Amino acid sequence: MADTIKADETVDITDVVCPVTFVKAKVALEELDDGQILSIHMNDGEPVQNVPRSIKDEGHKILKLTDNEDGTYDLLVRKVGD
Repeated sequence: MADTIKADETVDITDVVCPVTFVKAKVALEELDDGQILSIHMNDGEPVQNVPRSIKDEGHKILKLTDNEDGTYDLLVRKVGD
């Protein structure tokens, strides 16, 4: 079994700062159907500390956080319905 997870959509939040980073990620998640996967491309620092925690607090499932070793990370999130 391959451990590669295919995202249904991708959002790049490297061009915004907190708290807008989470807002953009949340809006992108809201556009998905339950069970779909969103890939969030973000910067190191506040975004990588706050966005995963905030998404988890919203009830969604964090699947994987990958360090791209260039100052950015990719976060895979499965949307969980209400």
